[in-house]
Amino acid sequence: MKKVGIVTIYDTNNYGNRLQNYAMQEVLSKMGVEVETLRNYANTNKEDNRIIHTLKRIKNGLQRVKKIGNKRAKCFQEFDRNIEFASKELRWDNAGQFVKNYDYFVTGSDQVWNPYFDRLSKIELLEFAPPEKRISIAASFGVEKLEAKYEKECQKALNEFHAISVREQQGKQIIQQMEGISKEKEIEVVLDPTMMLTEKQWEKVMKKPKDMPQGKYILNYFLGELEEETKQYIEKMAKENNCQIIQLLDLKEKLHNTGPSEFLYLIQHAFLICTDSFHSCVFSILFQKPFIIVERKSKKNMNSRIDTLLDTFSLQDRKLKTNDIQDMKSIDYQKVFEVLEKEKMKETEWIKKALNIK
Repeated sequence: MKKVGIVTIYDTNNYGNRLQNYAMQEVLSKMGVEVETLRNYANTNKEDNRIIHTLKRIKNGLQRVKKIGNKRAKCFQEFDRNIEFASKELRWDNAGQFVKNYDYFVTGSDQVWNPYFDRLSKIELLEFAPPEKRISIAASFGVEKLEAKYEKECQKALNEFHAISVREQQGKQIIQQMEGISKEKEIEVVLDPTMMLTEKQWEKVMKKPKDMPQGKYILNYFLGELEEETKQYIEKMAKENNCQIIQLLDLKEKLHNTGPSEFLYLIQHAFLICTDSFHSCVFSILFQKPFIIVERKSKKNMNSRIDTLLDTFSLQDRKLKTNDIQDMKSIDYQKVFEVLEKEKMKETEWIKKALNIK
């Protein structure tokens, strides 16, 4: 049995990150692969002073718990029991010790190549492993364009990868435009691993929140700022449909203290999801829910990940334009799932070929 080590973003309490990590393990396990996630921290991925980075990691961890709250952090810890983690932490200074224990190393999915997340290091580029063991599955840069200083750091490493797949079209373009990347290097655009699992499979790790609301609700999950016109539009829809509004990231909201399991449940039971989050869109699709996307205004934000998702399933009309607000059309999920099944088959074959699974 082949053994695979996953290198992903491990040190953030983010719904999408945890759920894609779980999904990646489930997908590979079902292919008959022994798989575990290699615990790594952004602050120890560099070649610099390990003590300094360890102190930074402790400080960042305390700030993160303070920001999201103890209860929510515990919900993430509870969900982590669903993920198989390596017993030893992966660092640049000990990475060589891992090479003999795994047949392949997979980097992805999520924004493992986002330089603004203190990623795109030699760890995420798998430079500690021989080229034939390096694979990316649905990796993302998380930006529209890579600055020249970062491009130089990663083009040589990416050119040596055994197989590369990315999560969005813009990621493929970024790599193909790098100077020194072989023209023969194939870059596949694939689904985020969360979409490789069915709703029934996700229900296995769902959990009803303790403070579950009574009656219908609109779930607001926004990582960026909302314009006043959009707020008023959502409030109008809530009033017309007799719904309450749950602001999931509002610290005053009781449901703020939820983990990935509760997040899934809230999406599955919502009347409508309003979001600027990629993974909120993903699970809205998987659970066949109506959803509205508000584009995030940020130079460092990569809208391509949502654009690729919408283009794949012909759901471009889910984007809400504040200068032209109108009722959203219903979604033909039968057509969506026909495309989804084809994409899942394509990705399954790609992974099997990359991992040499018969």
